[in-house]
Amino acid sequence: MKKLTVRELVAVASMLFGMFFGAGNLIFPAAMGQLAGSSMWQAAAGLLITGVGLPLLGVAALGISREEGLLELSSRVGRGYGLFFTCALYLTIGPFFAIPRCATVSYTVGLERMLPQGGHTAALAVFSFLFFAAVLFFSLRPGEILTWIGKVLNPLFLCFLAVLIFRALLSPLGDPADIPPSGAYASGAFFAGLLEGYNTMDALASLAFGIIVVDAIRRLGVTDGGAVAGNTVGAGIFSSLFMGLIYVLVILVSAQSRGLFPASSNGGEALAQIAEHYFGAAGAVILALTVTVACLKTAVGLITSCGETFVKLFPKGPSYRVWAVAFCAFSFLIANLGLDAILAYSLPVLMFLYPLSIVLILLTLCGRAFGQDRGVLRWTVGFTAAAALFDFCKALPQGTRAALRLDGVVAWVEGWLPLAGQGFGWVCPALLGLAIGLAARQVKKRALPAP
Repeated sequence: MKKLTVRELVAVASMLFGMFFGAGNLIFPAAMGQLAGSSMWQAAAGLLITGVGLPLLGVAALGISREEGLLELSSRVGRGYGLFFTCALYLTIGPFFAIPRCATVSYTVGLERMLPQGGHTAALAVFSFLFFAAVLFFSLRPGEILTWIGKVLNPLFLCFLAVLIFRALLSPLGDPADIPPSGAYASGAFFAGLLEGYNTMDALASLAFGIIVVDAIRRLGVTDGGAVAGNTVGAGIFSSLFMGLIYVLVILVSAQSRGLFPASSNGGEALAQIAEHYFGAAGAVILALTVTVACLKTAVGLITSCGETFVKLFPKGPSYRVWAVAFCAFSFLIANLGLDAILAYSLPVLMFLYPLSIVLILLTLCGRAFGQDRGVLRWTVGFTAAAALFDFCKALPQGTRAALRLDGVVAWVEGWLPLAGQGFGWVCPALLGLAIGLAARQVKKRALPAP
C-alpha cells in the first residue's frame, strides 16, 4: 500500500495552505488583535478552533467520506438540501463575499492610504474594475498562472510578512497587557474569537477544496481509501499548524500596535499602518503590491472553482465562460459597496452557514456510530437550520434589523435559548435534533422484523 513521502506530503500541505490563505486570513486576525488587547490569548484560542481546527476537520471529513465532492456529501441529507447548501456555500466563498473582499482588501491595504481624503468611491470603482478585468483574463486563460503566482508571489508575500512580524517583535509598539479589550472582547473574548474565525470562511472553503486535496493525493499514486484519508489529515495538520502560527503572530503584532495607534476600522488598514510605521512608504507599497497579487491569485482560483462547480451543478445551463463573466461582473458590483459593508453583510450569512457546515462535518466524521442514517442527518440539520436562522437575523446590521422589525423577536428568542447571547444559539437545538434522530432510528430498528 503506497503512502506519501514526507516531501510529497509537504507539497500537498503547501497547496492546501495556498488555497486557504487569502485576504481574510490576515485582516481578521489583525483586527482581532487590536480589539482584544490584553485578552488576545483567549481570543486567539477561539479563533484557532474555528479558523484552524474546523477547516482541518472539514478536509478530513471529505477524505473519510470518500465522496466525490460537497454536493454528494451534503446530498446525504437529501438531494434538494445538497443542491441548496452547495450553491449557498460556493456563492458565499465566491461572488457574494470572498471574491469581492479580495478586491476591497487590496484597495484598502494599498491604494486607499496613498490617496487624499475624498474621491475614494471613484478610486475604488476604477481599481476594482481593473482588478476584475485581470481576474477574468486569467480565469478564462488559466494556463500556468496560478502555479507561477503560487510558487513565486505567495512565498514573496510570506517572506515580507515574516520580515514585518520579526521587525515588530524586536521593536514592539506597546504591551498588549496594557491595552483594555473593547467591544465583544471586553465581555467574552473567547466566544468573540470563535465567531471571528467564521469570517475567515476557511471551514466553508475546506468543504469546497477538500476534494482537490483528495484528488491530488490520488494522482500521486495513493489508492487505498484509508491511506487517502490518513494522508489528507496529515496534509491538513501541516497546513493548519502553519496557518495557526501566522494567526498568533499577526494577532500579537496587531495588539502591540495599539500602544501607538488607535483601533482601525478594519484589519487591512491596521496592517498598512504597521507596515508604514516600520518601513515607511516603501514598506506600505511592498505590502500593497504583494497583498494585491495574492488576492488576485485567490480570486482567480475562486472564480475558476465556482465556475466549474456551477457547470457541474447545472449541466444544461450556461458554459464555464458565461459563469466566469457573470461572477466577475457581480463581484465587481459587490466590491464597490466597500470593505466595511461587505464585512457587515457577510457576517449574517456566515452565522447561518457555519452551523450547518459544522454539523455536516461532525456528522460525517462520526457517521459510523449511527450508520450514516439519513433520518439522523435530517433531524439534526433541520433543528440546526432553524436555530441558525435566528443567528442570521441577530447578526444583521442594526438598521436592517430594525427596518425588518426583528428586534423584538431576536430579544425574545435570546432570552430563552441557551448560548444565543454568545452567538451559538444553534448548539442546543442541534443536540436536540441529534437526540430525536437517534431515538427515531432506534424505534425504526426495533420495528423491523427479526431476521
